[in-house]
Amino acid sequence: MPSATSTSATQTTAGGPSARTSVPHATTTPFGTGPLLIAVFCLLWSSAFAVGKIALMDCPPLLLLGIRFVIAGTLILGACALFGRWRPLTRRDWLVLIVAGCLNNALYLGLSFSGMRTVSSGLTAVIISANPLLTALVAGPVLGERLTLRKLAGLLMGMAGVAIVLRSRLVSGHEDVAGTLLVIAGLLALTGGTLVYKRLTTSANLWQASGIQCFAAGIALLPVALATESIADIHLTASFLWAFAFIVIGVSIGGYSLWYFILGRSSATEATALHFLMPPLGLFFGWALLGEGIPLVDILGILPIAAGIWLVTRG
Repeated sequence: MPSATSTSATQTTAGGPSARTSVPHATTTPFGTGPLLIAVFCLLWSSAFAVGKIALMDCPPLLLLGIRFVIAGTLILGACALFGRWRPLTRRDWLVLIVAGCLNNALYLGLSFSGMRTVSSGLTAVIISANPLLTALVAGPVLGERLTLRKLAGLLMGMAGVAIVLRSRLVSGHEDVAGTLLVIAGLLALTGGTLVYKRLTTSANLWQASGIQCFAAGIALLPVALATESIADIHLTASFLWAFAFIVIGVSIGGYSLWYFILGRSSATEATALHFLMPPLGLFFGWALLGEGIPLVDILGILPIAAGIWLVTRG
């Protein structure tokens, strides 16, 4: 979240405070923001599933996320105030960011991390990579984005690859159906949060937007976590501490900051196309960090996913 212009908006003259704001460079592709930023974002985002599963071995999911978001939100907002990046926000701005935070952080990760207790991190990455198709299907009527035949073909090819991997995992019987459904519900929440963030752009800069969304998600999750999970189940092992530090600093602060930066400079469909990179990377990190197997069919599914990325980002 390097600059206020990333999500800062020029208010339209009609509609007052509730008017939709414009996002600079919204017609550029994500790769226009820089290949290095894209690479860092994809590595951080895709590794979060495997690292998160390591943390889940020593901490219940909602407590893990609630504490994570409160700490990350506090650090981001503290840095925002320290470096003079805070600006007054309207009541509407606060409401939009709180709703987006509950969708993008609390519901999306609360559901997917709960599901990931019984399914592999690789499968979780594959399911969440379906975000581009769901976003593209709704972005037309909600955001007025044009879905060309080329982009549609790319999205469908990407989803075909996702389906290949998903079928391979479920048919083998190694994945839990209930956990899979929870992750799918998390996917729906992420798609909704993406559309809310794009449709109801606020005057907040990127640091404010990310910090408020993180903190709101933590405040929303902690009461539920304390009512349903036990603090005694948190074990401060070395593996938990490094995993927790990574998902707070590397993912909640670094990864989400990059995500909102990319989302603010591209269309929702183009930005979410990056999620098609997550299956191969997610499978790799699951194998490298957790020893999760990668069937040959999973590898074959990567090919249409890569083709889908090329078509969507250049459609």
